[in-house]
Amino acid sequence: MTYEQKITSELDFWKFKTLQKSSFLNKVTDTVQKRINSYIPDKIHNAITMAIKQMVKAVLFGSTFTTAKPVTDLTLMHREALINKKIDTYKKTGAAEGGITGAGGFLMSLADFPLLLGIKMKMLFDIAALYGYDVKDYRERLYILHIFQLAFSSKEESKNIFLKMQDWDDKAHQLPTNIDEFDWLTFQQQYRDYIDLAKLAQMLPFIGAAVGAVANYKLIEKLGKTAMMSYRMRYFNLQSITLSHEPTSNFKITKGN
Repeated sequence: MTYEQKITSELDFWKFKTLQKSSFLNKVTDTVQKRINSYIPDKIHNAITMAIKQMVKAVLFGSTFTTAKPVTDLTLMHREALINKKIDTYKKTGAAEGGITGAGGFLMSLADFPLLLGIKMKMLFDIAALYGYDVKDYRERLYILHIFQLAFSSKEESKNIFLKMQDWDDKAHQLPTNIDEFDWLTFQQQYRDYIDLAKLAQMLPFIGAAVGAVANYKLIEKLGKTAMMSYRMRYFNLQSITLSHEPTSNFKITKGN
């Protein structure tokens, strides 16, 4: 079995899990998350909303995360080996940061939230570059935001996001060429409704220290996996695009496993 055959099976299973109906456990989890959400003071919610808004603006309009250059001329297997190492490094970084701030209650957790957002976004930009995509193109940044949203949305919302991400390289041609024409505010508002509810448990008294490190580790792990699956989906979709399409990215992979 070749490497591409192996990951095709993994991708098909991930798609199936993403699109399947909500299980009883999913519904219970959503209920618990909403209950936890209701315990958080309004000022915390407002601070989180502001942090997310600033992060979305930074991703779309800023240059904070655009340090990595697209990697070219590597096999897919080599790329993903490097990506797995990168994700492991970010998991350890996030866990260390979460363990420290988790013991500090609301105030320290408020500091943790934008820090963790930054860690996650930097990881996604690094992953995009390792897959060969140029994040200077704002449409690639939009894809990154969709990955982020897909990883932490409710079950029903994740299906909608997944469908938006399918055949992205064909749909990208329909996006406005000017970043200022994109309705980023609506995107941010929808994003805030679903993102990182599990992370809010770290802000609760008594349990914050216990869940801080584990929560960060697991959240980054989930985001990393979602990113890899999302870019695998694009990779295999690109293989089926007809020769009449112009290349839409710097995704250049050498032959071999």
